[in-house]
Amino acid sequence: MDRVLVVDDDAELCELVKEYLEPEGFQVEAVHNGVRGLERALSGEHAMVVLDVMLPGMGGLDVLRRLRASSAVPVLLLTARGEDVDRIVGLELGSDDYLPKPFNPRELVARIRAVLRRTKSETSDRKAVPEITSVGDVQLNPGTRSVKRGNEPVDLTAVEFNLLEVLLREAGHVVTREQLAKAALGRLFSPFDRSIDMHISKLRKKLGETTGEGERIKTVRGVGYIYSAPTAVTKPGR
Repeated sequence: MDRVLVVDDDAELCELVKEYLEPEGFQVEAVHNGVRGLERALSGEHAMVVLDVMLPGMGGLDVLRRLRASSAVPVLLLTARGEDVDRIVGLELGSDDYLPKPFNPRELVARIRAVLRRTKSETSDRKAVPEITSVGDVQLNPGTRSVKRGNEPVDLTAVEFNLLEVLLREAGHVVTREQLAKAALGRLFSPFDRSIDMHISKLRKKLGETTGEGERIKTVRGVGYIYSAPTAVTKPGR
């Protein structure tokens, strides 16, 4: 049974989340302030953390920042509807997904399941030790979950790594937002969900938007993205 930590100062909301998650097979622990939330999130006892941005004692983004310094536990961030800044900063700090308030509890359950499926799949993939993929000056190693641009390491979040892995393996071909959402977020793409675009934007900044042969990750309007393939591309099994 997966244990989920909910960090939110709204006691009624926490009870509602419990009512929906426990029948789905989750064990739920609720904490109502940031300091205690960070302490429990660092305990290593939970498969997932649902973290509100607005918390007493220590804000949710500060909790996430300190948590990411020593833990890779999956985090779903709860943000106020329309607060794009919180979502962007949360993604930069390493949240795995976000959900604006107020939300449908069924969507929360679906998001949690999607993040956990993706996390477990990543663990399974690491055991398989897949081959390194190199495209131009970027090298991605799935076995160590590491990326280098030239000889310099690039620090990516789990979602950014997953997006880049898909784009590199399909270098020179368009990858739709639907495909990226399924591969990187583990869920279906919603036309109103900008999380893929936000992650791609951060990925571009970390990699550098251009190479000697032009723009690195190109937007295909209304469809998705394409990673520019240089003359020489090395891929597994090819």
